[in-house]
Amino acid sequence: MLLRFPPWKVALVLATLILGLLLTLPNVLTEKQREDYFSWWPTQPLKLGLDLKGGASISLEIPEDDLRTNELRQVNRMVGEKLRETPLIPVRERTPQGDSVLVRVTNSADTQRAIDRLRTLGGADVYTIGQRADGAIEIKFTEARFDQLMESAIQASRQAIQRRADGSGLVEPNIVQQGENRVLIEVPGLTPERVNELVDLLTQAGVLTFNMVDTQADPSQYQIGVPRNNRIALPNESMGGAPQVIMLDPIITGNDLANAFQAYDERNQPSISFSLHAQGAQKFGRATTTNVGRPFAIVLDNKIISAPTIETPIMGGTGRITGSFTMQEANDLAVVLKSGQLPAKLVVVERRVVDPSLGADSIQAGVTASIVGVILVAIFMIATYGLLGIFAVLALICNMWMMIGVLSGFGATLTLPGIAGILLTMGMAVDYNVLIFERIREEKRAGRSPITSVEAGYEMAMATIVDANVTHLVAALVMFNLGEGPVRGFALTLAIGVLTSIFTAVIVARWVMSIWLRTARPKWIPI
Repeated sequence: MLLRFPPWKVALVLATLILGLLLTLPNVLTEKQREDYFSWWPTQPLKLGLDLKGGASISLEIPEDDLRTNELRQVNRMVGEKLRETPLIPVRERTPQGDSVLVRVTNSADTQRAIDRLRTLGGADVYTIGQRADGAIEIKFTEARFDQLMESAIQASRQAIQRRADGSGLVEPNIVQQGENRVLIEVPGLTPERVNELVDLLTQAGVLTFNMVDTQADPSQYQIGVPRNNRIALPNESMGGAPQVIMLDPIITGNDLANAFQAYDERNQPSISFSLHAQGAQKFGRATTTNVGRPFAIVLDNKIISAPTIETPIMGGTGRITGSFTMQEANDLAVVLKSGQLPAKLVVVERRVVDPSLGADSIQAGVTASIVGVILVAIFMIATYGLLGIFAVLALICNMWMMIGVLSGFGATLTLPGIAGILLTMGMAVDYNVLIFERIREEKRAGRSPITSVEAGYEMAMATIVDANVTHLVAALVMFNLGEGPVRGFALTLAIGVLTSIFTAVIVARWVMSIWLRTARPKWIPI
């Protein structure tokens, strides 16, 4: 029988309700009470979203031109490595130019051999390689390849932003992709004063390279930032911004870093200490061994921070970056380097700061709406269904704390759409009771006993309740998978509300009713 609850089932229902209540408790206790009595409990209160707590919303974009430029420099480096393979093909010029990499071999007889070797870099769907009318070899990447680059750049940017945000001490930033080349960052509770610091931290490309300095080149013959003959002139901040020519191919890059952290130099000035992976340490050791007496440049985001002279081979795989840093700048730079470089420098396309007072008003309005809604529903249910209405109200209260408990357990973020989802599921939970009670009323009119009326009411209404919940869950899953931000929050709340409503309206209310039927043994149903 549907109204029979064996001891194991009663224990399971009680355990579920108690667990939901424990998960909910952190939301009604003060911070001091949580520290004193619930410090052992893993669940934290519901986090409030940007629309409730206030904070910052920043939309960042990956410029396509910058991504193309960075990839061309990477292709230029790979071309150099490929042509230096045995047997060596001497090169007179190699440089990124426009949307391609141009190569001029020293001996024109080596041109076809160079083309054949370069085609091993990738298939025709990755690179197009051919000879121009002036004899230069031209390497371009295809649009299909660029689409792949943009997709991977978005994912890499999201991961780097997440690591930087975590390293800066931000709590639970919401980072999602927008369109094909944008990333949205929402940070609840962030003060307007910290927004600029966050933007600087997240948009710094963090491209670190060590490049040999060409001491024979004349900087006046170069346009700053424009590669020529596999060299490039960049401003040296340690020389007051005066340009210095360096080799375009780096000795090591930021990808060779194993760790970076803020430290102090011998003058007790803030600096960044770093360590290299084993492979990076070997490359750096070989380069410093063969270039003793020559300077190398430490380049960060197309600016030379310093250009020390190699006095002895550096084999340990550790080093220090010095400059005119403040402690905060050195710490932020260490976070940037440790989190990994961005595929291209991100550009801010939108920046919004939400006043926390707006969130406080929204919270108050949501709480008021919830209380008023529960009271009105309770009055209606009790006035319409009498004692059964009281059972329904008890189930509704259980549903509310179960919903909040499950959301807290998941570590969900509560937003205005989430509050709307809670209010919606409250109405849905009552709907299930209305369906059941109306069936019970019909069975009572047909002359059935109280127990058989209740049994038939639950049995007859169950198919309709299951159908309704399946459609709600499907809609919630579609919104969660296809939507973003507030839409996903609403979908999550709706899905959890559907499941808790089934539990409380169908199981908890039926359990309470079975206790009443067994203990009171009524001759009629007060409905």
